[in-house]
Amino acid sequence: MAHKRRFSVFIASMFVSSTLLSACAVSASPDPVVDVTPVQEHPDFATCVINLQQKAKTAGISQQIIDTTVANLKFVPRVIELDNQQPEFTTSFGDYFDKRVTPWRVEQGRKMMAKHGSLLTKLTKEYGVPGQYIVAFWGLETNFGSYKGSMPVLDSLATLACDPRRSDYFTGELLQALKLKQQYNFADNKMVGSWAGAMGHTQFMPTNYRKYAVDGDGDGIADLWNSEVDALTSAANFLQHLGWKADERWGREVLLPVDYPFAYLGGKHPLPLVKWQALDIKQSNGQPLSTPDMQAALYLPAGHTGPAFLGYDNFNVIMRWNRSEFYAIAVGHLADRINGGAELTRAVPKQPRLSRETVKQLQQKLNDAGFDVGKPDGILGRNSVLGLQAFQQQKGLIADGFPDEQTFNALGIKL
Repeated sequence: MAHKRRFSVFIASMFVSSTLLSACAVSASPDPVVDVTPVQEHPDFATCVINLQQKAKTAGISQQIIDTTVANLKFVPRVIELDNQQPEFTTSFGDYFDKRVTPWRVEQGRKMMAKHGSLLTKLTKEYGVPGQYIVAFWGLETNFGSYKGSMPVLDSLATLACDPRRSDYFTGELLQALKLKQQYNFADNKMVGSWAGAMGHTQFMPTNYRKYAVDGDGDGIADLWNSEVDALTSAANFLQHLGWKADERWGREVLLPVDYPFAYLGGKHPLPLVKWQALDIKQSNGQPLSTPDMQAALYLPAGHTGPAFLGYDNFNVIMRWNRSEFYAIAVGHLADRINGGAELTRAVPKQPRLSRETVKQLQQKLNDAGFDVGKPDGILGRNSVLGLQAFQQQKGLIADGFPDEQTFNALGIKL
């Protein structure tokens, strides 16, 4: 089995929910040229803008901002394209991880730790979040502020607010962005970010900006675009409010025994560390696990031939920032590396991408075989993983819930 190719599936969200930060800027790649279309060419949008003006008034936005900003909001066709865009192929954990935990990010992260050493020490004492984690989030979100997005946030949010798919959510975010403008007198053209409205060094959505942004440098403005001190302080404050546990790490790479039964996988099956030790799970250096009174869940993002990780409570906190296991592992390991930790003991295997159509076919085959994984959507989510595990157990395969070549063969799917 060890020599067989194995495949991993991950669909990156185009935006994250109101309790999270936007994931749009994780790759820190430039936004496309923005096509801002005059409102009169979109009569439905024009009607929506009139409604938005009324909602802004009800929300306490000044008449001046309603007349000069809300009334002049513009439709951005590219935002709708990006919101509706679904990738043809999935991304493997190896491809995701290698693009994010890079030697450059590790080196730059260490430089930022040195640059902001006294601030980060202060933030750790005040918020309980070690500096390497704050810097790791910063690195993944915007490459340490080198690319914060260039899309017009108010126009982008208005475009999404006037689209029926998630109108309520984005209307709320637009109103919060207008309150930010009113509170700090931000210029419209300075409020730029991701196409979904995430802003600044740490890519806060407007609601989170309003709730958790902190004026760390004491100039009277919580400015996440131009103040690194404000941005890092705000990240620490946000993580504390998400439930970060001081003096606990995010998780760790671990080694599985050759006879591991794969009975407990993923966030829905946590166990106390003493039970993981009893299952002969070891630290990556081969030493036994320590067993403080903590819960942990086992993650195999590339299947049993790739690295294994135990995620602790702070792993779940990272998932509240961005609901992706890949992201949480990348943040945690990058933080470890920035803090002087070693590379992964077990290499991340190179795995080709699967098309969404192939994943849909896999899901349909599982449903047909009596393993209900829901409507085939091309996304290998938790239900699909559980269905795969049950199918693999039935067929006598390694039941890691991972779609390897043998599993595809057993399902009658030709790759």
